[in-house]
Amino acid sequence: MSREEEKPALVSVEDAKITFAKVHKPERTKTIQTVDTSSRRPSISAPKKPKKKDQNKNIDISEHLLSAEECAEKFNTEINLKKPSETPGLTTEQAAIALRENGPNVLSPPKKRHPILKYFDCVVKLFNLLLILAGILDYILLAIDYKNNFANTYLGAILIGVALLNAFIEFYQEQKSQAMLESFLNMIPSKCMVIRDGKISQIDAAQLVVGDVVFVRMGDKVPADLYVFAATELKVDNSSLTGESDPQERGGQNTQKSPFEAENIVFNGTLAVAGEGYGIVIRTGDGTVLGQIAGLTAGEEKGDSPLSHEIANFVKIIASIALLTAGIFFGIGFPVNHNNVSLTLNFAISVFVAWVPEGLPATVTILLTIAAKRMATRNVLVKDLQGVETLGAITLLATDKTGTLTRNQMTVTYIWSCLSLHNTLEKHTLEKPIPQLAGVEEIMYISTLNSRAKFDRTDVPVNQRQILGDATETGLVRFAGENFGSEFDAIPDRFPKVFEIPFNSDNKWAMTIHKKQHANGQLTLYVKGAPERVLKLCDHILNADGTSVPLTESHTAQFQETYSFMAAQGHRVLAFAQVLLNQDKYPEDFKFDKAEKNYPMSGMTFVGLVSLEDPPKHGVREAIGKCRTAGIKVMMVTGDHPLTAEAIGRKINLMLGETRELASKRLNIPEEQVAENEFSSIVIHGDTIDELTDDAWDFIFSKEEIIFARTSPKHKLEIVKRAQSMRHIVGVTGDGVNDAPALKKADLGIAMNISGSDVSKDAAAMILLDDNFASIVHGIEEGRLIFINLKKSIMYTITHSMPEVIPNLLYIIVPIPLPMAAILILVIDLGFELFAALTFAWDKPETREGLMKMQPRKPVNPESIDKHRRSLIRTERYARYDSEGEEIKPGFLRKVFIRLHEFTTMAYWSELMENTQDEILVDLPLLSWSYLEVGIIETVGCMVSYFVVFWYHGITPYDAVTMQRGLSAPTYYFSNGPNYALDYTTATGKVLDAAAQKMALGQVQSIVYWSVMVMQIFNMFACKTRFSMPIGRYMFSNKVNFLGILGGVGLATLIVYCPPFNIPFGTEYHLLPLWWLIPIGFGFLIIAYACLRIKILQKLRPVLFSPEIEGLRMYPTIRTVASRFSGSAHQMA
Repeated sequence: MSREEEKPALVSVEDAKITFAKVHKPERTKTIQTVDTSSRRPSISAPKKPKKKDQNKNIDISEHLLSAEECAEKFNTEINLKKPSETPGLTTEQAAIALRENGPNVLSPPKKRHPILKYFDCVVKLFNLLLILAGILDYILLAIDYKNNFANTYLGAILIGVALLNAFIEFYQEQKSQAMLESFLNMIPSKCMVIRDGKISQIDAAQLVVGDVVFVRMGDKVPADLYVFAATELKVDNSSLTGESDPQERGGQNTQKSPFEAENIVFNGTLAVAGEGYGIVIRTGDGTVLGQIAGLTAGEEKGDSPLSHEIANFVKIIASIALLTAGIFFGIGFPVNHNNVSLTLNFAISVFVAWVPEGLPATVTILLTIAAKRMATRNVLVKDLQGVETLGAITLLATDKTGTLTRNQMTVTYIWSCLSLHNTLEKHTLEKPIPQLAGVEEIMYISTLNSRAKFDRTDVPVNQRQILGDATETGLVRFAGENFGSEFDAIPDRFPKVFEIPFNSDNKWAMTIHKKQHANGQLTLYVKGAPERVLKLCDHILNADGTSVPLTESHTAQFQETYSFMAAQGHRVLAFAQVLLNQDKYPEDFKFDKAEKNYPMSGMTFVGLVSLEDPPKHGVREAIGKCRTAGIKVMMVTGDHPLTAEAIGRKINLMLGETRELASKRLNIPEEQVAENEFSSIVIHGDTIDELTDDAWDFIFSKEEIIFARTSPKHKLEIVKRAQSMRHIVGVTGDGVNDAPALKKADLGIAMNISGSDVSKDAAAMILLDDNFASIVHGIEEGRLIFINLKKSIMYTITHSMPEVIPNLLYIIVPIPLPMAAILILVIDLGFELFAALTFAWDKPETREGLMKMQPRKPVNPESIDKHRRSLIRTERYARYDSEGEEIKPGFLRKVFIRLHEFTTMAYWSELMENTQDEILVDLPLLSWSYLEVGIIETVGCMVSYFVVFWYHGITPYDAVTMQRGLSAPTYYFSNGPNYALDYTTATGKVLDAAAQKMALGQVQSIVYWSVMVMQIFNMFACKTRFSMPIGRYMFSNKVNFLGILGGVGLATLIVYCPPFNIPFGTEYHLLPLWWLIPIGFGFLIIAYACLRIKILQKLRPVLFSPEIEGLRMYPTIRTVASRFSGSAHQMA
């Protein structure tokens, strides 16, 4: 049934007389805290870019404007309008020629990059290139002095191996995720009915050509874009393509200009849910709307995720520091060490290795993998590991309605029978079971018998069956089937149909007559249809005792009130009536005839009203409420009607405030006079999107609550781009083909697994396995948690750089004996540090609900938008465009020039120093903690241990410097081959031979290595907290931490205290455990410092949580506000 006949003009609840209706709409004027929305608009306009030339990405269908004869002539085919079944169609020869010229009717598969090239992409990332460079330098060192530097053979191999392993871990995870989604683009149906040479036959859909005449009937998937020239009650489900939840009537006549709304066009991949029709193929394969949308998707480039961008920036900073430090101190150390190239280059490599946290890429990848697996257990499948964190960082979530927020299944919600209103979704509040409610059984019989819905099978319960038919009839049949139970399937056979008038657009009702006995005869007539039409056929109304009473004006008024109430909820409303045919006038064998109209057309008994809705999925209301509490703007982008979209939005916490229309009613002034700050919600019709100016977009996004309705795929893509241009990190959810371009362009595309199309799954970065929108909340929680844990892990990991770098600098500058060899630095980075850093993946949030009450880490507000636009304006001068208006990507040298030139501008530095609310992965507080605060404490602790152990062996700091520098060049100390050390007499007169010197140096390097490990164990706990003290129960909440510590200590024990390991690592197993007390003491100092630091930061920079949003309804979606009252059955006096 058409939308027009089922939905009267919606009225506001305040205009209706039903008092209880008001409880369904919260007090809107008090819900949104930010009232002055005009002040929230950015002050800087977006930079203007050259307008791109039209690249024919718009849907290029215009045949719907032609007549059937003109369309047939255009495609050189023959049709018979009077007898469509006798249409000649194309000849076999014509079809064969067209197939050779245009190719088969299939969609081009997406281009895939070879796995070797994908692995190479992982290898050439900057971090891995740094490690490979260090490895190559080690082999250069080997070439300079083979004997003394033979150990560098292993070091170089380890560094290059680590780079290749890091790349492999990342590559493997990407391939593993991709392997789960290899089934792609299965939307072309395998068979179809085509008329060629005047004969109808079944062929493969891939063999269809333009000009073919196709026969489509209920249950068929449309095999190509068709021009329908003849149809009987044909309805198609376009929801996967346009987002329109209602089945659309299609036939030979058209009154619409838009091809998406044309009544004579059906699209490839859509489903015929009722009737049958004949159509001319006007597009095949990639030329169909489905193919063009897939092409639109392929043409969109996805930007880097926030996490990968921040990691890349951090790596650049570390690389710059490492290369600069190594270069400078190579120059300084060369003359200090008597121009010894081998020694100084070895030192430079050690410094370089010390700066670069070799285990960081593997740590990040494995942490994200662990989080991705945890998300998979919560029904969120991540294709791209970076998407794990991106979901936690999103600031705007644009969601489709049909199939995403709603069930895409019409469901009976309200029944008004015998003057009483019942809410069928609230069975727990009903006085009786549904079938026992007065008048409901009659409605169930009418729904079952007056129906053309068909089942795919009957051996399973009704709620598990696939039903082919109109969405409204499907909802009614499901309702009847669930309540009749096992007797449902037998009802049509018990009461056979003897006459039927199907629904048509003229009558707007459907009639059936059945052999169903009653007190006055054998036949019963049933009618269902548009409420106002059915009421005109009635002069009686059903009573609670089963009798009928004359229909009065009071009854009609109550009917109008109930009808208005149901329509105001955005529901589809149907009326039901019956006639118990008298045996005298209509005996059992009476022959009814449509032409003679010998059936009753008046005097019917009105049975009741039923409203159906595509209800929100369970949990959606709370999920959106939690998203909004977390500071995430949630907006609906749908192809459905604006009124339906708004009605659903108000049920699920997506829209609470007043629109301009509601504000004008409250203020009693015309809409155009309503000021911007008087309303906080806005509903935008898709027809206006193409004409929106930059200022208009700013105005729309300044509103707290936004719904875009009647949108096309191009509109969805434009909405995503506009949001991203305002610095939003955009998540897009969707299940249809129409969502695919926006899913790919978004920072995070989220597709549905069960109801989603293959096109949308391929375009998305994340898939909801259970199609439950509420799973997104779990994903956001996991995303925010993994960001915090990643930050802790990096803060912990890079802290050890200072006790590695500074002693190495002292080794070359002072100089002192080498505190830690490069191989030990690698063992720290890839040994116990890796064990410990990975355990942060299992850290729990500090507070149970704190994660979802914090603002997004990159909040979007007018100040941040202005800052972003200043940056765009600054960088726009470097952009170059071709004649088509496309931006030309700069080459390597051009990028270097731009970067260097930026450093010379004041705008760059002022922007860099500008205060911001953003929280990035590696920020100044983190770097300060790691390099200037705890990093220095650990360095002091290591050096104290270093000199104490030397002192134990009789070597004073003076002796250490003297022995390292040598009395003359070359003088060897601390060497045990191939040039054995000379004996050395210390300042206290103690003589140290080569073995004693070797033991002293081995123990010194052992204690420095051991000290780093011990102090890092304390640092692990110091890094754990952000809001509370790093002491107490939370410190023991992650049991895996202790497994990591156990693994790390075990490895360190092997390296220091297992004699065979002393040889390659230069350690000494005679190290006294007494010296462990020094790093343990410094460890407690780290914990004390962390407590003091947190207290100071709590005073200076308290954590800001998202403001409370009043009016959010955080109880289950299936419960309504009306249930607060005494019951759902309201007697109408």
